[in-house]
Amino acid sequence: MKTPNILFLMSDEHRADVTGYEGNSVIRTPTLDWLAETGTVFRNAYTPSPICVPGRQCLMSGQLPKTVGCEGWVDLQSNHMTFARQLSRYAYETVSCGKLHHQGDDQMQGWTQRPAGDVHITSNHISNRSETHFQEYSRSFSTFKWSDAKEIKRAGVGSSPCVTRDRFWTDSALHFIDDFFNSAYYDREQGQKPLLLKVSLLQPHYPYQTDHDKFTYYLNRVVPYLDQSVFPHPFLSQRQVRPGKDVSEREIRRATAAYYGMVETIDSQYQEVLEALTHVGENLDDWIIVYTSDHGEMLGEHGIWEKQKFFEASVRVPLIIRYPERFEAKVIDQNVNLCDLFATLCHLAGIPCPSGLDSRTLVPLMEGCTENWANETVSQFGKTNLMIKKDHLKYQNYGVNGQEVLFDLYRDPSENQNFIDEPDYVESVSWFRQRLSQLGHGPNADPNYVNAGYTSDVRT
Repeated sequence: MKTPNILFLMSDEHRADVTGYEGNSVIRTPTLDWLAETGTVFRNAYTPSPICVPGRQCLMSGQLPKTVGCEGWVDLQSNHMTFARQLSRYAYETVSCGKLHHQGDDQMQGWTQRPAGDVHITSNHISNRSETHFQEYSRSFSTFKWSDAKEIKRAGVGSSPCVTRDRFWTDSALHFIDDFFNSAYYDREQGQKPLLLKVSLLQPHYPYQTDHDKFTYYLNRVVPYLDQSVFPHPFLSQRQVRPGKDVSEREIRRATAAYYGMVETIDSQYQEVLEALTHVGENLDDWIIVYTSDHGEMLGEHGIWEKQKFFEASVRVPLIIRYPERFEAKVIDQNVNLCDLFATLCHLAGIPCPSGLDSRTLVPLMEGCTENWANETVSQFGKTNLMIKKDHLKYQNYGVNGQEVLFDLYRDPSENQNFIDEPDYVESVSWFRQRLSQLGHGPNADPNYVNAGYTSDVRT
């Protein structure tokens, strides 16, 4: 069988329930809805870290933050093994258009081409730099982010860097597709190497801005989160924006409408990519098409904005894999992680998967086999905050002096009640604390922690 081409579509800060296929009747996402209708939808997919840099590095490496050493705003070490690097070792042309969010010297990390991307080489990597001069000028850049309240106040019609870069990156993908499959100018046959093409967009990441037509369409249709109870927890209550005090209710509505417009924008840009592939003669049913995001967006739920939290809005992500040549359309409820995509792509491409990863192939689930699946997923923020979800229970530990939290998504899907001290959950809490230690966290952390202990089970 021919080695499959792979299209990896990715967004930034897209909460999973702002999609038509999840039942949101306001948002217009026909492209994602088509992928969901004809592909495999993972309803309980989670990010390994609910913030951009570690979430993306863990996705690429197939390793949790503690395993890979990305427990904060930290990039992968140069030449680290990524799924792009592994596929390139087995003759794939690995091409990325858009956001990768690498902070270090290795801006490729296994990608053979980056026609357009977010190069983030920083001044820390300049040889023999003058520390005196850098310190003098860096004082004026002590913070690069204003308050969430100001972000909401500035929301509305506009063309933020997210909007302009996404347009540029989408165009770069369209030009690459035309050149790779046609090369009309030189009229020459392209090679037969299989292709991994990643189109990684910034929206719906703030600034919350969209075009006039989308903004005015959503403005009177969205239902913003107002009158929300803030969860009584030192960390889960951070980043509050109080309606009527910090911002007006109208401003919250405007930010919500702009966010919805941004989601619709990426949906239409992904459609452009699919149409470009069809235009050059590609049969999309022969392709593996993945869609996901690095984390979600609180959008005012629980009175909180942006990400970082282990609430569903922030830590759960959309995940669709479409490959009709092998799999019928279905919805999967088991807990999975973005780290699992490394082993999955290797499995689907028929190449070996490296050992030592926190990555489990999702292919058995896609084939309908769930009996041997360890139905857990893990997410980490910083060095101490850890979430473990097992079945419908979501445990959170916040370090030695932090308050433990246990959500039961069956009994309380809106996550307003902490069941950590309830007698009915004693056995479950005991299991979670033991697993916490195995994962190298908590007061009894395993000093010999290496990884989560999964096996990739990739059959080639």
